[in-house]
Amino acid sequence: MSPGIGLMKRRLETEESSISLAISGITKKFKVKPKEIECLETKYDNDSGDWYVALGWEEKRAIVKMDSVLAIITEIKEI
Repeated sequence: MSPGIGLMKRRLETEESSISLAISGITKKFKVKPKEIECLETKYDNDSGDWYVALGWEEKRAIVKMDSVLAIITEIKEI
């Protein structure tokens, strides 16, 4: 049996680490330079243990959802 989300060590512990991973995902998916990307908002969901980071560049915006325990991007949604 595996421990619950509250008992597991998070790899994305800080807001800065989640922003860094989100920018990395955007640069790979949309071929954008990291300097062009602006962080608009961040949010941590205590119930699910997920980070949500809203990023913007040029005329585009995207929300990146990440699992804080596994330190992986689970979804990138362009808005």
